[in-house]
Amino acid sequence: MKKLIDKIYHSRFFSSIFRTTVYCLKRELRECESVLDLGCGPSSPLQYCKNIKYSVGVETFRPYLEESKKRKIHTEYIEKRVEEVDSPENSFDAVILIEVLEHLSEEKGYEILKKAEKWAKKKIIISTPNGFLPQKALEGNPFQRHLSGWSIETMEKRGFRCRGLSGLKWLRREAPLEGTGNDFMASVRLKPRFFWFITATLSQLLTYRFPKYAFEIFCVKKI
Repeated sequence: MKKLIDKIYHSRFFSSIFRTTVYCLKRELRECESVLDLGCGPSSPLQYCKNIKYSVGVETFRPYLEESKKRKIHTEYIEKRVEEVDSPENSFDAVILIEVLEHLSEEKGYEILKKAEKWAKKKIIISTPNGFLPQKALEGNPFQRHLSGWSIETMEKRGFRCRGLSGLKWLRREAPLEGTGNDFMASVRLKPRFFWFITATLSQLLTYRFPKYAFEIFCVKKI
C-alpha cells in the first residue's frame, strides 16, 4: 500500500491537481539552476527537480547524510547543523528549508532566515507545519524534535507568500515514533487511517488556497 501511495503521489496528474510539496517545489524552482538545501535529510524532494544543475545539501545527522549521498541527490554536501553554515552573498539562486525550520529554536530560525536572504539571488522556499506541532526524536535522530512553530502571519510579515499543504490540519497529528518521513499516512489522526488519508488528500483542494486551515504551509519569498 505504501509503495502504491508513493507512486500515485509522485505522478504528474495527481500532483498537478492536489498540489504536493514536490509539485510546488518544481514549479517555484523552474527558473533556478543552483540551490542550497538546508537540512536536506535522506531523501530531499529536490531530487525531482531535474533542471537544477548545482546543489549543496546540508545535513548534520550522519545516517541521513550517507543515505542522501548514496542517492546522489546533491552535487556537494556539508556535514553541519544548518545554523553553523555560512556562504557568500548571492551564492545560490534559491535557498530551501523543507520541513526544517520547526526543528530550530525561534531565535535560530530567525537568524537562518536572515542569512538565507543574503545567500539567495532569487527565492527562499520553506515548508513547515502550520503553527507548533509537537514531535519527539524519530529514527534515532535527536534533531527531529520540534522546537518552534511558524504561523502564516509570521511568515507573511517577513515577506513570504503562503499556500496550504497536506489537507486539513485537524485530520493530522504528531507523527508516531514508529512513523517515518516517507509514510504519508503516519500522521493521520483517525482510523481507519486509509479512509481519513483519502479525506485529507481531497481536502487539499481547499487548503491549498486557504492555508490557515492546512496542516502544513509552503512559503515563498522572492528576493
